[in-house]
Amino acid sequence: MTTPTPTPVELPKPREAGHDGQPVSVPGLPARAGAALKQLVKRTARVPALRPTARRLAPGVRQARRMWRRSLQLRMVTITLLCSSVLVGGFGYLIAETSTESLLTGAEQDARKQVISGVKIAEQQLSAIPNPESPDTPAQVIRLLSSLTGGQDGVVVTMRFTQVTAASALSSTGSAWPQGLDLRPAISRELESAVIGRERSFQYVSADLGDGTHTYLVWGSNVPTPRWRGGSVELYYLFPVDTEVEVAKDITSTVSFVGVALVLLLGMVTALVTRATVSPVRVAARTAQRLSAGLLDQRMVVNGEDEMALLADAFNQMAANLQRQIVRLEEMSRLQRRFTSDVSHELRTPLTTVRMAADLLYSQREDFDPASARSAELLQAELDRFEELLTDLLEISRFDAGFAMLDSEPTDLVTVVRRVTERLESVADRVGINLELVSPDPPVIAEIDPRRVERILRNLVGNAVDHGEGRPVTVTLGIDPRAIAITVRDHGVGLKPGEEKLVFNRFWRADPSRARQTGGTGLGLSISLEDARLHGGWLEAWGAPGKGAQFRLTLPVRAGGRLTGSPLPLIPAEVAVARQRQGSAEVAA
Repeated sequence: MTTPTPTPVELPKPREAGHDGQPVSVPGLPARAGAALKQLVKRTARVPALRPTARRLAPGVRQARRMWRRSLQLRMVTITLLCSSVLVGGFGYLIAETSTESLLTGAEQDARKQVISGVKIAEQQLSAIPNPESPDTPAQVIRLLSSLTGGQDGVVVTMRFTQVTAASALSSTGSAWPQGLDLRPAISRELESAVIGRERSFQYVSADLGDGTHTYLVWGSNVPTPRWRGGSVELYYLFPVDTEVEVAKDITSTVSFVGVALVLLLGMVTALVTRATVSPVRVAARTAQRLSAGLLDQRMVVNGEDEMALLADAFNQMAANLQRQIVRLEEMSRLQRRFTSDVSHELRTPLTTVRMAADLLYSQREDFDPASARSAELLQAELDRFEELLTDLLEISRFDAGFAMLDSEPTDLVTVVRRVTERLESVADRVGINLELVSPDPPVIAEIDPRRVERILRNLVGNAVDHGEGRPVTVTLGIDPRAIAITVRDHGVGLKPGEEKLVFNRFWRADPSRARQTGGTGLGLSISLEDARLHGGWLEAWGAPGKGAQFRLTLPVRAGGRLTGSPLPLIPAEVAVARQRQGSAEVAA
C-alpha cells in the first residue's frame, strides 16, 4: 500500500519546517530572475509574429499619450491612484502580515508547550514499561496516547516506534494510531527525517484524515528511551489550525477590500477636486481661444466670491480692456490707412503739375547757367523719388486694406531675373560691382505675377548693390518639383544678429548715414515681403558682420501651392562649411 504524500499549505504567511520552534526560511527565486524576465520581454517584442499586434496597438498608445499630455485632471488622478495604492498597499500588507504572524506564532507557542509537556509524560510512561521488547508494547503505547492530548479538542497524537527484539536481534518498526486513524498522510518525510535526527520540528500541512481536508500544525519530537536498547520512539502532535488560517485569510481579504475601496475613494475625491479646479481653467482657455479668433465679446461666467470667481472677474476685465484697445487700434489703423491713401491720391494732381513744369525746365537746362541747370537736375531726381514714394505708399495702403490682387500666369523666371540684372547693370558698373547670374539651362516656368516678382528682385538686387562694398553680387536661381527659389548674395558689410528680421520693417535702414545708389524709398523690402506672402511664398534674410548678406525668395511652382521647403539654402555654402569645420575643431579640442 502506497503512503500518500502530504500536501503543503499556502498560508497567508509562508512558513516551512523548523527546528525547536524556529521556522526554516523558504528559498526564494534567484537574483537573476528579474533580469531574465526583462530579457524575455525584450526578445518577445522582437518576434516578427508580434509586430502586427504592436502596429495595431500603436494608435491606441499614441492616443493615450496625447490624452496624458493634454489632461491635467487625468495626470492628477493617475498620480494620486498610484501613490495611494503604494501607501495603502504597503500599510495593508503590514497589517495583514502582523495579524497573521501573531495568530500563527501564538498557535505555535501553545503547541510547543503542549509538545514539551507530552514528551515528558511519554518519557515517564515509557520508562515504566517493564519489558519494551514485549509484544504487548504497541497496545500499551496506544493507551498512553489518550493521556497526551491534554483534554484539548481536535488535537491528535500519534507515536512511531522502533523495537529491537533480543531473541532475533532484528529491528521492527511500528506505529500507534489513536482510534484506528492512519495519520501518515499528515507526516511528511522532511519532518520525519528531522525528528529521527533527534530534533524538535514543526510543519504546516493540509491532509485528509477521513473527515475531509484540514490544515494542521504538525509537531514532531523524539522521546528519550534509554531502556529500549537501540530502539526509538517519535511523538507527533497534530493541531488543527483551520480557524487561525481562516481568520488570517479573512483579515487579508478585509484589508484588501478596505484598501481597494480607499484607493477608489481617493481617486474619486481627487477627480472631483481637480475637476472643480480645472473646469474654470478650461472655460478660461476656451474663452481666450475665442478672443484670439476675433470674438471680442466673449466673457466668463462669474459664480460666487471665491478665488475662481476672482479669476473669472479679472479675466473679464482683461478681455474688456483688450477689446477697447483693439477697437481703438483698429480705428486708428483704419484712419491711418485712409489718411495715407487719401494723401497719396490727393498728391497725384499737384505732382502731375509740378512734373510737367520740372520736365520743361529739365529739357531746357542746357540754356541755363550752371547753377540753374544743376537745380533743374536735382528737381527732376527728387520728383522721380517722390513719385516712387507715392507709388509705394499707395501699394502699401492696398496691402493694408486687403485689396491687393495676384495676377498669376506661367512665366519663365530666367527671363525675369535677366531683365532685372540688365536694368541694374549700369548702376552696378558705376560702383564697380559685377552682377553674376547662376541659373539652370532649361526655362524655369512657374505660375507667378511677373510684375510683383520683378519688383521683389529689383529691390533685392538694388539693396545688394548699395551694400556690396564693390564686391561681386551673385543671383542664383533654383527649382524643384514644388518650389522655385532665388537668392541674392552680396559680400558687403552684412547684417548684425537680429537685423535679418528688422530689414523688412518699413523705413528701416541698417546705417542711415550711408549713401544710396538706387534712390530707394525705405518701403521696398516691406512691399517685397507682402508680394511674397501674396504668392504664398517666403522672403528670408541672412547676414553676418563682414561676411555679407543673402536674401532668399521661395515661391510655389503652381499658384496656390503649399511650400514645405526651398531648393536653395538660406545660409551660403561656404559659410555653412566654415561653421561645420569650426564646430569639429571645438569638439576635437
